[in-house]
Amino acid sequence: MAKLVNYGVIGCGMMGQEHLRNIALLPDTRVSAIFEPDANMAHEALEFAPDATLVDSIDALLEVADLDCILIVSPNFRHIEQLEALAAKRPLPVLVEKPLFTDPNDVARMETFRQNYPAPVWVAMEYRYMPPIATFLNETAEATGGVKMLTIREHRFPFLPKIGDWNRFNAKTGGTFVEKCCHFFDLMRLVMQSEPIRVMASGGQDVNHLDESYEGETPDIFDNGYVIVDFASGARSILELCMFAEGARYQEEVSAVGPKGKIEALVPGPGRFWPEHLGAPPVPQVIVSPRDPKGPYVREVPVDPTILDAGDHNGSTFYQHQGFVDLVRGVRDEAEVGFSDGMISVLMGMAAQRSMTEHRAVRIDEFIA
Repeated sequence: MAKLVNYGVIGCGMMGQEHLRNIALLPDTRVSAIFEPDANMAHEALEFAPDATLVDSIDALLEVADLDCILIVSPNFRHIEQLEALAAKRPLPVLVEKPLFTDPNDVARMETFRQNYPAPVWVAMEYRYMPPIATFLNETAEATGGVKMLTIREHRFPFLPKIGDWNRFNAKTGGTFVEKCCHFFDLMRLVMQSEPIRVMASGGQDVNHLDESYEGETPDIFDNGYVIVDFASGARSILELCMFAEGARYQEEVSAVGPKGKIEALVPGPGRFWPEHLGAPPVPQVIVSPRDPKGPYVREVPVDPTILDAGDHNGSTFYQHQGFVDLVRGVRDEAEVGFSDGMISVLMGMAAQRSMTEHRAVRIDEFIA
């Protein structure tokens, strides 16, 4: 029998509850304690983790004896201080939601944490673990003969409401291309097997949240844009984001092209948003299009219905926790998505945000020089 893994959880809003539902599907795991300052969210969390103890602070959470790891799913701007709280009191293995941090001025602070934290840190880049994207990643090298161009398109719904409306403002999210898109920048690095050197982007806030006001302030998060990334290898990638396109059949479309051919992954959005009158939601697809002989090969990559129903991310949260639990148990030696991966994905997003506002190409080393 595998060792029981006990989680302590910080934050149980919408995404936190998705994590709880997926932890409940894993054998020999349980949530021992939860810190969630919103009473309604805390009450809802107990529906998915009925044996958990609710505590009123992170200090109290870290005093719970039977903890093997920590999950951080709090608002973006809280991540850095909560990681530091773990480091100061009880540095357990931690799975922390993206993005790691939101302020470019905190790069040195994050580096200090990285150098001194003695336990593994796994950054929650869920998109790697969606079955169609995982299939895409496994087959990209063979299908393309070496990626020269990578395109990621996300056409999706606007940001959903959050407790305290923190996701409506750049100061608390890091900006849309940090908050939302660090997933995609992580995928870019993984596919390219190279580091980004330069980002050029154009974007803005054209449709969403313009008629909203929170304590007299209008939201300032962008809702669309293009981002071009140059890599050290000479290859390049582009991200196209539109957050007022929820009518699309597929939410994510990823394609890689090289001298041998092209491979694509098509991923639908959350099934709960698919209109019932249209029938069953779309099934993810992977398409391989060789140059010689020509002829695309299309196949479906369905997700286990039980896992699919446990969240909005095409099953990825479950598979991510599988890997993290293996890390906690010592089955694997290191985090598959490590602290440095999380850092660089944020820097790419910050470079995109800066490029959009300053109307120039931005080098990644501007943030770390």
